[in-house]
Amino acid sequence: MNKLISFSVALLSFSLLAGCQSTAPVVIPLRASLEQTEAYTIIWNGISKAYRYENGQWVRAEEYDYQFDVIQQRETNHWKSVKSLHRLHPDYDGKAGPRDQAMYFEVRYQQLTGGVVQSTIESSLGGGTGTSDEEFREAVLTMYVPNPSRWMPYNKLRISQKYDYEGGILTETVELIDEQNGQETPFMKNEEIAHIFVKSRLEKAPTTFQR
Repeated sequence: MNKLISFSVALLSFSLLAGCQSTAPVVIPLRASLEQTEAYTIIWNGISKAYRYENGQWVRAEEYDYQFDVIQQRETNHWKSVKSLHRLHPDYDGKAGPRDQAMYFEVRYQQLTGGVVQSTIESSLGGGTGTSDEEFREAVLTMYVPNPSRWMPYNKLRISQKYDYEGGILTETVELIDEQNGQETPFMKNEEIAHIFVKSRLEKAPTTFQR
């Protein structure tokens, strides 16, 4: 299987990922023409459970749970991802933005050091860096919020990914962290699990009308 990478991504005003609204707009590059790409395309479809850090422990925050899809296109060492998420809980309070949101990420791999692949990230959230093994089975992505306001409860995002390609499953933890003078204070996290879908041919219709 081609080398794969999934971006959760975040792709989020990472307030999208967990629970604090950002004023930064989500930017997905525009183009006038529609075309099929030769890039390897993969789709991740999954759910995410949210947790808030309170009094030294993680507490479930069900109202911030979401369903999501990620469409990724990969060319050599350059990947582009668009993520959409949907919050369905009736008690969602809107503090992380609209219920339905879209995000954009790009990742570029530039060098290999001691068996570790180094990457840089550009996204609708800003820039970041990452590391992975050569097969992209385990990856860590780190991003910092550009120019966070003093009221924002986090300024750092860390995404830890584990890819079970043979099992068709991605598990991912997205952490929102307040970092001050090298000390980290957790704010929220999302635990994601997603299934992989790739281009294929079907021998017959996958479902039929039941009489």
